[in-house]
Amino acid sequence: MLSKTSFSSGRNRSSRVGRLNLSVLERPRRKGFDRVQEYRIFVGTWNVAGKSPNIGLDLQDFLQVGGYSDIYVLGFQEIVPLNAGNVLVMEDNEPAAKWLALISQALNEPRDEVDDSNVSIYYKESRSTSGLFSQKSSFKVLSKNYSVDNPLVKTCNCEVEACGVRRRTRKPGEFVDSGGSASDEECYSMSHHGSYEVRNNGKYCLIASKQMVGIFLAVWVRSELVQHIGHLRMASVGRGIMGCLGNKGCIAMSMSLHRTTFCFVCSHLTSGEKEGDELKRNADVAEILKSTQFPTICKTPDSQIPEKILDHDRVIWLGDLNYRISLSYHDARTLLEVNDWDALLDKDQLMTEREAGRVFDGWKEGKIFFAPTYKYWHNSDAYAGEMTKSKRKRRTPAWCDRILWYGNGIEQLQYIRGESRFSDHRPVCAVFKARVDNSNNGRHRKRYSSVGAGIPLDEIMPQRHSFYEY
Repeated sequence: MLSKTSFSSGRNRSSRVGRLNLSVLERPRRKGFDRVQEYRIFVGTWNVAGKSPNIGLDLQDFLQVGGYSDIYVLGFQEIVPLNAGNVLVMEDNEPAAKWLALISQALNEPRDEVDDSNVSIYYKESRSTSGLFSQKSSFKVLSKNYSVDNPLVKTCNCEVEACGVRRRTRKPGEFVDSGGSASDEECYSMSHHGSYEVRNNGKYCLIASKQMVGIFLAVWVRSELVQHIGHLRMASVGRGIMGCLGNKGCIAMSMSLHRTTFCFVCSHLTSGEKEGDELKRNADVAEILKSTQFPTICKTPDSQIPEKILDHDRVIWLGDLNYRISLSYHDARTLLEVNDWDALLDKDQLMTEREAGRVFDGWKEGKIFFAPTYKYWHNSDAYAGEMTKSKRKRRTPAWCDRILWYGNGIEQLQYIRGESRFSDHRPVCAVFKARVDNSNNGRHRKRYSSVGAGIPLDEIMPQRHSFYEY
């Protein structure tokens, strides 16, 4: 029986950070000196093996590691099966809507207040539409409901002055246009100099989300931080079939928080454990760094808002990087039985390639104190190789799921894995403390109001089970 403390290793547990809001830790402001604040950033990555979640998948234990954070960066891989229909024709975005609903519940609703019997007006209406239409509209409506109605977040906010607050409420039906779906433009429909609205009335709101086939990135922030965020841009690079389709590749998000720029990259790299496959993954990383280009939106003279990943002040890269362990299944299993992580890590392809300077040169990764995260047998704590009779089909366990960072002013507080049996991968998360330049803050402040109510989870998703399987 797994306990909730099994989320982190024993060696890491002693350093667990308590429920401390680091956003209030700042140097006293003195004339002539910059003002620096520290924010907690939670980063999670999970390859969910093409499985759509049900309403009972409890993410609270996962998202509240070490207490609440100021920013949540959540990346998924294979949120849909990587079949020809999703890759070549039209991706299914219904699972993305379910993940958004589960994340919002975990961040904004105390466990004892969650009511799974609530049925939203939207889902009641969507059942009367065709299946395809329902899939297309559910993600847009849910993401819009949880998001900020704010053009300033997506544009240059360098010289924005405080303006009057406009408060109004919206009925759930207003989130859907006459055609039954919400347009992308409607999500940011307010005038450039107007106030903006946080549609979700919870503690956290969604500032960005994007899906590319099976890759899905969603970024949530504390509602009071939204007024300090600007230059929000998204980009994606496909590295899958024919080197360009979206079954592999990355989604990247760029933003500024006060005067510091951040970039979050969620990727799914080339799979395979044959000799030389690691070089394909190296090539994926190089192409992503080369090809990811954020649009120019800042109109301020002498602005240095970055357009490339490595130009940002703080960069975090997360995802299923697919690097394997260069050992036979038998040799790796022998080391796993005695928890000899160091011997296994000596054969970890990502560490080998980084140390040789062939990939992620100058990047950092925290010390790994947890077991390999792939590949597990369905709904089991046993690796798949233990259940497979054919030696040819045995997958050597590996740390496929990783989180790295680049730049100064960022410190990793935790690096652990979850123990959910939902997928053949275990989720991995990290908590960071990031320093942010808050000088001349008065020039960046915007006003906002909270409107509407979050769409509750409903019966479109089946029965409950804990994030930890018992």
